[in-house]
Amino acid sequence: MEIDKELMERNHHEHNGDHHVMTSVDTPLRKDAFVKTDEEKMANIEKLFGGIMEELGLDLSDDSLKGTPYRVAKMYVKELFQGLDPKNKPSLSVFDNKYQYNKMLIEKDITFSSACEHHFLPIVGKAHIGYISSGKVIGLSKLNRIVAYYGRRPQVQERMTLQILNELENALQTKDIIVVIEAEHLCVSTRGVNDKTSRTTTLEYGGKFTETQLRNEFYQLI
Repeated sequence: MEIDKELMERNHHEHNGDHHVMTSVDTPLRKDAFVKTDEEKMANIEKLFGGIMEELGLDLSDDSLKGTPYRVAKMYVKELFQGLDPKNKPSLSVFDNKYQYNKMLIEKDITFSSACEHHFLPIVGKAHIGYISSGKVIGLSKLNRIVAYYGRRPQVQERMTLQILNELENALQTKDIIVVIEAEHLCVSTRGVNDKTSRTTTLEYGGKFTETQLRNEFYQLI
């Protein structure tokens, strides 16, 4: 009976493996996600990834491979997925728009890297952000940092687009924001259909950007 249960669960996962479902705008996290220190997480991941390598038949005593479990653990916690931890969230200082600039401001071609939460393969792309000040402005580098923060976690591109938009709405106290993300998903280009040329584009906007003319102006500028 236990084997039958495991087989049913495996078949369920295989059946739903390509169903890319986004269940929430918030990244799914357990309540105890940050009880352990980074060092504790790295030590555990190092052991677990070493086990994966051994299951693949790799010789961990080889000079080229023996440091890989630690390197992967450090990469996951300190680099690739550091955006999971709220302590790494950038401070979004805003300022009064004293120069009364009331037209669209655009930061385009913001490069980022993320990881598909379905296969843990890289997502590489660019984000384009536009907003109209309602009295507050934000430092340009903060736009880059908030894109990087939400990218540095297992992601769904649609969710990342919404997370960036919501963060900027809260910081700038306006709905007049538009976010466009264009990306290559290596889970599409290096596995499955192995499509090397396709790209995915997502966008979200509100406020004045619901006006077609303003959106078209934004598209032309990016």
